[in-house]
Amino acid sequence: MRRQIATSLCSIILALLTLSSHALAQQKTAAACRDEWRANKASNQANGVTEKAYIAQCRGGAAPAQTTAAPAAPPASAPAAPPPTGQKTAGACRDEWRANKAANQANGITEKAYVAQCRSGAAPIQTTAAPAAPPAPAPSAGAPPTGQKTAGACRDEWRANKAANQANGITEKAYIAQCRSGAAPAQTTAAPAAPPAPAPATAPAPAPAPTASAPPSRPVPTPTPAAGSAPNPGNPVGANQFSTEAQAKYRCPTGTVVWVNLKSKVYHFSGTRFYGNTEHGAYMCESDTSAEGMRAAKNETHP
Repeated sequence: MRRQIATSLCSIILALLTLSSHALAQQKTAAACRDEWRANKASNQANGVTEKAYIAQCRGGAAPAQTTAAPAAPPASAPAAPPPTGQKTAGACRDEWRANKAANQANGITEKAYVAQCRSGAAPIQTTAAPAAPPAPAPSAGAPPTGQKTAGACRDEWRANKAANQANGITEKAYIAQCRSGAAPAQTTAAPAAPPAPAPATAPAPAPAPTASAPPSRPVPTPTPAAGSAPNPGNPVGANQFSTEAQAKYRCPTGTVVWVNLKSKVYHFSGTRFYGNTEHGAYMCESDTSAEGMRAAKNETHP
C-alpha cells in the first residue's frame, strides 16, 4: 500500500515538473520582449504602448496580439496614411534637389522645402520633372541668349584679363553677372588682351625718373665757397669729403651732413660746438662715414 502511495506521489510530482518546465519554456525573456517592442517601436509608440509595459505584458503572456503576433504589420499603416500612387521617398526627393542644387538655390528653394513638396506631390514641375531645366529660366528672365556661359567660364574670362578689368573698375562679381546675362562689355569679353594696350601710352611718363635721380651720380660741382664757409687751411679732402656744407648737401639732399675731425675720426652734428670748427676736418654725408671707420661724438644728439 505504501509503495502504491509513493508511486502515485512520484507520478504527480513528475507531472507537475513537466508542466512547469513546459510553461517556463514557453515564457519569453525580457531581452526577447524588448527586441519585439523595438522591432515595432513606431507602431507601439503610436498606440501608446511603452517599452516597460510591453515587456511586462510579454513576459506575463498578455502582450497585445497585434503587436506580438505581427510586429512588422503596424508600420505598413504609416505609408497608407497618404494614399498617393507612386509617392517618392525622402531620399529620392533629396537626390533630385541636389542634382539641381545651383538652380534651386538661385530660385530660393531650400532642400527641406523641396523634399516636403516632392513627397506631398506638390514640388514644382520644372524642378522635379527636369531638374536640369531650371537654370534656363534664370537667364531668360533678363535676356534669353542661346548657349549661355556658366559662372565658371565667366570667372575664367575675368581672371584671364584681371589687370585690365581692375584698371577699368570692373569687379569679378559684376563681370560674372553681366557675362551670364549676356551684357558683359564687348571689349573685355571679345578681346580680353586688348585693354592692356593703353598702358604703353602712359609708359613715356617714367622716362623723367632717371633724370630726377641723375644728380647724385654726376660729379659734385665745386662752387665758390661763400663767406664763412671756406675750408680750414690744410684740410685734406678725400673721397666723399667736402670743403663746404653745400657740396655735402648736394650729395645727400635728404641725408644728414656732419663735420668730421679727420684726425680723431669723430664727426659732429650741425648746431654743435665743433661743427665746422676743428683744424683738420671736412663735411661728409653721415651715410658715408661708416665706410671710413668714423663715429659720432658721444656727447652729441642726432638731429
